[in-house]
Amino acid sequence: MDNWILAGPKMLVRKPQSELTLLPDQVKVKVSYVLASNYDALCYAGELPVAYPKTAGRFAVGIVTECGDKVYGIEKGARVFIEGTRPCGKCMHCKRGDFEECEHVQIAGLDFDGFLRDFVVCDYRRVAVLPDEIDDLQALCIEHVAFAENIYDKLNLSAGSRVAIVGGNTMAYILAQVAMYHKLVPVVIDDNPEGLERLRKSGVFYSILYDDDLDANIAEATSGINCDAAIYISCSKINPDIASRVLARDKTLVLEGMSSLRFKLDSIPLFRHNIRVFTVTDGYCYTESAINMILHGAIDLDVLDKEILSDFDAAAVLSAKLADVSHDSKMTVFKLIL
Repeated sequence: MDNWILAGPKMLVRKPQSELTLLPDQVKVKVSYVLASNYDALCYAGELPVAYPKTAGRFAVGIVTECGDKVYGIEKGARVFIEGTRPCGKCMHCKRGDFEECEHVQIAGLDFDGFLRDFVVCDYRRVAVLPDEIDDLQALCIEHVAFAENIYDKLNLSAGSRVAIVGGNTMAYILAQVAMYHKLVPVVIDDNPEGLERLRKSGVFYSILYDDDLDANIAEATSGINCDAAIYISCSKINPDIASRVLARDKTLVLEGMSSLRFKLDSIPLFRHNIRVFTVTDGYCYTESAINMILHGAIDLDVLDKEILSDFDAAAVLSAKLADVSHDSKMTVFKLIL
């Protein structure tokens, strides 16, 4: 049994996995596929505050091989998505049993061991049984969709609202599709013409190049009144001040933190235009909603290139991901079950 452990920045070591003990309310899952994501690449590089040592891998699916005596609704052989977030269990909300209100949500690969290993043992409430209609590659994007749904739920926009999405990687593709599912109008801004053309082909009409004509193009897309909300992809290398620049007065800016890099945001335009700002860092408690959206065809992953690796050097793969996290739109998948 193998386990890929991040011992420090750019120190990913493959070690034998020790035998796992199963508690009554836990399931044991044989990991099938793990998504090599931008988030994992940034953890690998030391850009995120990993509590070393930690097993890498935030997004995974697998097969249940054992169930504890107090597990309900899940059977041996079930194909499941392993949730990459969990409650801390220590805050007052968790101690009262209000886990959905947890103040310190934990993230796989950062706060607790991730899933780039042969077997995972976890609380049965932290896995979701997958419908037959959702394949394994679609399932690997469940948390991305949950993340987007969390953002749009908090924005609470009416149909027809225009949402600027600043950045053009995988998360931007999913945010744009979830916006269209909610009858919103996504306006994607990026500095990569190839990625923008891919978005147009997937139905995102307003895919705008970040250049000297940006203001005029935004005015055309919004009939001169700017956007009703903006979402800044935190690993984008575009100046984050663009997000507040394209917003109308009294609107909302969301700082999306699936894989955060350090950046500076000028606060003066925020104050002058009375812009509200909040952050979203995960899709905690939105797993079922995301599964339902994928099940009903709201998300088309065919727009993304796919690469499945059964023989791989995980460190080399994550290093390659680092080269362009701001534009990466390829699903690179580690296949662990042969």
